[in-house]
Amino acid sequence: MNARVAGILIVLLGVLGGAALLYQHQERTRRPDNAAALGRTLFKDLKVADIAAIKIVEAKGTLTVQRKDDGWVIAERGDFPADLARVREFVLKVIGLKVGQSEPLGEKDRSRLNLDDSGTRVAFLAADGKELGALIVGRKYFKREVENPDRAIADGRFVALPAEAGTAYLIGDPLTQATVKSAEWIDRTSFQVEKVKTLGVRFPGGGGWRIERAADNADWKLAGAKPGEKLDISRANAASYSLQLLELADVAAKDAADAALRGLDKPVLVNATTLGRAAYAIKVGKLAGDSYYVSFTASGEVKPQDKALAAHVLLIPKSKLEDTLKKRGELLEKTAKKK
Repeated sequence: MNARVAGILIVLLGVLGGAALLYQHQERTRRPDNAAALGRTLFKDLKVADIAAIKIVEAKGTLTVQRKDDGWVIAERGDFPADLARVREFVLKVIGLKVGQSEPLGEKDRSRLNLDDSGTRVAFLAADGKELGALIVGRKYFKREVENPDRAIADGRFVALPAEAGTAYLIGDPLTQATVKSAEWIDRTSFQVEKVKTLGVRFPGGGGWRIERAADNADWKLAGAKPGEKLDISRANAASYSLQLLELADVAAKDAADAALRGLDKPVLVNATTLGRAAYAIKVGKLAGDSYYVSFTASGEVKPQDKALAAHVLLIPKSKLEDTLKKRGELLEKTAKKK
């Protein structure tokens, strides 16, 4: 290679190197100012083992999920059991949250994104009550237009950290459990009346019925059956078997409306005994949305869990009690009309 060719190559390398430097500079200037935050973990120092409580605050109320020796409970619901799997899932989800986008947050934006008092504040507390970390959960984020944002499943959520008041973050999770609604946190395991032997229903306005059987495979008999009345065995089976499939929709607050407002002062009375020597006295009150207010007492050979649930006013889906709450005439076989 002669000196002239070598000189040309050096000049070209210099030009290319300068172009590369210019390109890198231009790329850096094109990158958003928040690029360093993208992919960042919001709670890098928060550890599952250190969390003793989750306190959620909204304008309409407060919900505190606390860790106890035998699991997690909801303080505002008389230490009603929380669903351990759901608590763990939420904590791990929050710890793993990463920034998808960040933007400066002014006062108008704070209101628009519900990152002010209209949002949801989630705080993680240590055993001594010290706050380990907190998050303001704001407006839902959608990648598409939706008719009803309140009901639609979001693609993400706008959030903010109290320690970083001037920044809004967009995360790729809707955080549906960030709510003071206890229905999102409770253990939905209900009391269940298995292998019913006798079942009676008495309505507050009068009237009712009682069925009984001698053994598990025996036919049901209608107490006080009148001439011409014949019990529909399939409906009797459904009325009794439904009590074996009960589940919870929610649990009522201890300091909420009294028995009269819940309809538990004049309830439908459901009394059942089992072949296993257990007895249940169940009060079914008014509907709250799609669920009935229910209270009960249990005696005899019942599960310890049932005795614990008896200390609370429960909300049980209407669909789970419909077959049991039928009127007497609805339990009878329909007779064909004579022509």
